[in-house]
Amino acid sequence: MSDHIKRDPSKNRRALLLRFVWGGLGVGLFAVIGFILPAPQSLLDVLSENGFVDQMIRWGIAEDVHQAAGKTMLVLGIICMAVVFFATEALPIGLTGILMPIMAYFLELLPRSMIGKTFAGDAPMFLLGVLAMGVVVVDVGFHKRLAAWILGWTKGFLLPIFVLCISMSVIGSFISAHAMCAFMTPVMMAVYFGVVTAGSKGGPIKHDPALAKFLLFTLCFALNVGGVGSPAAGGRNVIMMGFWDGYGVPMDFFTWMKYGLPMVPVLGILVAVYMLVLFTRKIRKENRNLTPGLEAIKRKNKEMGSLTYGEYVTMGMLVLILGLWIFGGKKLGLGGPSLLALLIPVVFRVTHWKKILSGISWDAWLMYCGALTMGALLKESGAALWLAESVLKILGMAGISAGFGLWVGLSAFSGLMTNFMSDAGTTALLGPIIIPLSVMSGHPAEPWASGLSVAFATSFAHFLIVGTPNNAIVYGLGVYQDSGKRVIKPVDFIKYGFILWILSLVVVWVVGFLGVFSVVGFPADILETARQAMESGATAGPVEAGH
Repeated sequence: MSDHIKRDPSKNRRALLLRFVWGGLGVGLFAVIGFILPAPQSLLDVLSENGFVDQMIRWGIAEDVHQAAGKTMLVLGIICMAVVFFATEALPIGLTGILMPIMAYFLELLPRSMIGKTFAGDAPMFLLGVLAMGVVVVDVGFHKRLAAWILGWTKGFLLPIFVLCISMSVIGSFISAHAMCAFMTPVMMAVYFGVVTAGSKGGPIKHDPALAKFLLFTLCFALNVGGVGSPAAGGRNVIMMGFWDGYGVPMDFFTWMKYGLPMVPVLGILVAVYMLVLFTRKIRKENRNLTPGLEAIKRKNKEMGSLTYGEYVTMGMLVLILGLWIFGGKKLGLGGPSLLALLIPVVFRVTHWKKILSGISWDAWLMYCGALTMGALLKESGAALWLAESVLKILGMAGISAGFGLWVGLSAFSGLMTNFMSDAGTTALLGPIIIPLSVMSGHPAEPWASGLSVAFATSFAHFLIVGTPNNAIVYGLGVYQDSGKRVIKPVDFIKYGFILWILSLVVVWVVGFLGVFSVVGFPADILETARQAMESGATAGPVEAGH
């Protein structure tokens, strides 16, 4: 039985009115920022001194500094409007995603070829393949095998959740968290459906939206926080290591782990405790025990017998794609291997092509592509650099320009920025600014400490759906099996993720900055070596890295 309920007409009218209000707020913010507010002098200086004006003139989208600043103000207005739209669904999120390149085209904010790349680059192809992968895993029933293998040995309510959070955060430190999210989201929905089926005792399915959201957000947040553990967790970490190389103070893989990995299980436990406190009372009493669902999945697994042909092909496909992600390096990227999830199941007659196309969450994909356009607009217009320099000036005026205060300020700002643009983009933007700034602060832990503070915080894209592919994946793949209705709304990320974002930063500040940094320490000569490299002008930019 579907969980669709006929809505009261008055509720529909209220929902429509709310959408109109939020839409008006978004458009109003865009109009005020983009067309009414004058560009501050500090913005004009940033655009002139860092080559953004010359770049826009070369592109033919501005003729002088004032027109360039006008374009940047339009970008800032678009970003504010998009955040309101994404968070409130004043427009469907896929439509908001399409709105980003449309506005970039008609307002001439970027060259046309650059706008098109945000919908056809490696990152969009990666997410498209991952969403297709989730469809195939569910269609052949392989998600039930995964559920039995990973969580089948656990019982009760607390143990499965703590096992999930700790294991996913640690695994997410070493292999693609986005891949694990694609594999595990159907697993979480299988566990959910087993629980509510058992709780319904043979009658019509009584859905428990709180339980479904609890399982999906727990998975998503646990994978997000694993990004601090090692350089393998994401391109942002490799980019920061590239900046250190340019200043003559390289950090190796194991050294990064000494600083980051001790925080991972703590962050995993934080996610478990936070989600349990937040959701336990909202979940129906009969569903506060995952054992019936896990047992039902194990029984179903036994009934399925040996692995089927389709499951063998699917498992081989997952192993192949994961191997290509790990060993393919920069030559293959992430998008190319991911697209095999559209090809292999059809060629080997595992899934029908039309079923894959109909099962992909195009809303989630278009939303993420729009977010990439937002990131490109922020970066190429100079808006992101102006925001970063403005924040750093405020930190300096507040007297927290060195040591612990600087690390807290940098992590808070980079953690905020990563919810609006990619983690790699945030790190690539802030690295050239904060590395020399930290060296000039004279603290003996620099530039490693400030670099780590930025890279760590960019793992915490918890509160906006556009912050990371993990968020888009659980949104796109998290659907009720019987009705196809989506479990999560974009505003849920703000409701449940914002406080966790703050708590995650606090763990980094206390456990990382005050604990691990003090215990592990820093090489005695890194500050002087970096200072000499900076004075000699022999610094280099970051190495190229994928998302």
